[in-house]
Amino acid sequence: MGGKSKRTFKLSLITLLSLSFALAGCGGNNNGNTKDNAKGEETGAAQTAGAADTGDKIEPFNISVFLGEAGQQPTPDNKIYKKIKDETGASFNFEFLAGDINQKLGVMIAGQDYPDMMTGNTKLTAAGAYIPLEDLIEEHAPNLKAHYAEYWNMMKDPNDGHIYILPNYGVYNGKVNSAWYSGPAFWIQKAVLKEFGYPQVKTLDEYFDLIEKYKEKYPKIDGSPTIGFEILNYDWKNWGLFNAPQHLIGHPNDGGVVVKDGVAEIFADKDYAKQYYQKLNELNHKGLIDKETFVQNYDQYMAKLSSGTVLGMFDQHWNFNAAEDSLTTQGKIERTYVGLPLVYDKATKDYYRDLAVLNLNNGFGISINAKDPEKIIKLLDTLIQEEWQKTFSWGIEGEDYIVENGRFMRTQEQRDNAADATWQLANKAKSLFSYLPKMEGSFSDGNSTDAAAQPEEYKAGLKPFDKEVLDAYGYDTYVDFFSEPPANPVYYPAWSIDLIEGSDAKIANTKLNELQTKFLPKAILASPEEFDAVWTDYVGQIKKANVKAYEDKINEQIKWRIDTWSK
Repeated sequence: MGGKSKRTFKLSLITLLSLSFALAGCGGNNNGNTKDNAKGEETGAAQTAGAADTGDKIEPFNISVFLGEAGQQPTPDNKIYKKIKDETGASFNFEFLAGDINQKLGVMIAGQDYPDMMTGNTKLTAAGAYIPLEDLIEEHAPNLKAHYAEYWNMMKDPNDGHIYILPNYGVYNGKVNSAWYSGPAFWIQKAVLKEFGYPQVKTLDEYFDLIEKYKEKYPKIDGSPTIGFEILNYDWKNWGLFNAPQHLIGHPNDGGVVVKDGVAEIFADKDYAKQYYQKLNELNHKGLIDKETFVQNYDQYMAKLSSGTVLGMFDQHWNFNAAEDSLTTQGKIERTYVGLPLVYDKATKDYYRDLAVLNLNNGFGISINAKDPEKIIKLLDTLIQEEWQKTFSWGIEGEDYIVENGRFMRTQEQRDNAADATWQLANKAKSLFSYLPKMEGSFSDGNSTDAAAQPEEYKAGLKPFDKEVLDAYGYDTYVDFFSEPPANPVYYPAWSIDLIEGSDAKIANTKLNELQTKFLPKAILASPEEFDAVWTDYVGQIKKANVKAYEDKINEQIKWRIDTWSK
């Protein structure tokens, strides 16, 4: 069956499934589930209090959830999940990714073996694994509809106009406080900056000079060999190897392309990319790059960062934040990192930090195998309410935070708990919340939705060493290392453009990724005199790939976004 026919068939199946759910709902008015379904349409405190006020029993139900990344199961007595179950009836059965994401998705798709709820992935969308959500939201989720009201058109799949995924980030309310930078940067241990008197580090050469001098002076950290620079190139988290060149020339994160004057082109084979990988080749020759960097998985990479022996890497902050939590718990605050927005030369303005965008293709979707999509959407509608959002982000008042003159704060013990990875497993719903629809910015009472961004809480929670670092640079937060971002172009970011599975564009992009994965490590690990030959071979292979199909699709979608999203 062809791709289009297969999708049409699945959409027909979805329609039949939706109809059967609707009929089942109509025929079940005498059972105990009716009240449970109905209370999803209520708002505010009445929603959670409804069952107790009327004497109705909360019916328990379980939702199976696939999370497309590695993680740890919460403890059986986790207090947030207990609160959710007590007040809504919902409990969760989580499956975390183990191994390769593409292999896992291939098995799921081949067997049509889907849990009730899955994190967003374009492969699953293309396979027809998610049900359309717009009608369910319109009928049963007024809070979600209000939450996404300004973004409704952006959420629609450009291939068929349906909404399959509820974006987990990018919807802002009220004042946005920014005290924590989550994006890409060249990261360096705070200890390295202190060692050399807190220098201004603007260029790639300055950065690697510091790392080289520090490693030479301290060949071991806590008895283990010092690692100068680490590179993550594992599975879909390949930006650690691929993405740096675009930033080094002053462009934001558009994924595999650089967009100039509204026109996208790949940068993998450009001279400014060669400049970066030749520098890494030089570093490897000096022994500054981890010898295992291209054979390790994500868990091994995180273990090395958590050990405190890695001086620097290019990565996105959210991707290794758990390693910093571990370092903080170990009392190794000087081994945590500062993000630096490096460029090739000081005449180039850095463009790492951007204004928040809707995180398309990421979040949760409901699968075609879901037993009760209506109940799930009503639960999600409940959890987007402000009181639940406060619970997810701040915790339980009195236990995890205190309120002083209307402002949310934490005691030092509460701050230490919040940064403790083991404590989180019993007291936070971190894995679930990271993919749920969420409020960002400020709550209606003016408190920050992110505890780390609450200005007075951020300052009160700073370790003495962090105060020293920031004072040395004259900054209030680590975000101040980055230039203020300009307004986002309408299309931005290009990395969120969905390339249809099986299309020429997708095939070309996959081939390009394969070539980068194969040749870039080879170029970095080659002897310096062999580098040019490897690079020439690499560029020649890229020319044989149908890169134009990829670029044309990106440019077509950039134009579509400008035309559609500007309305």
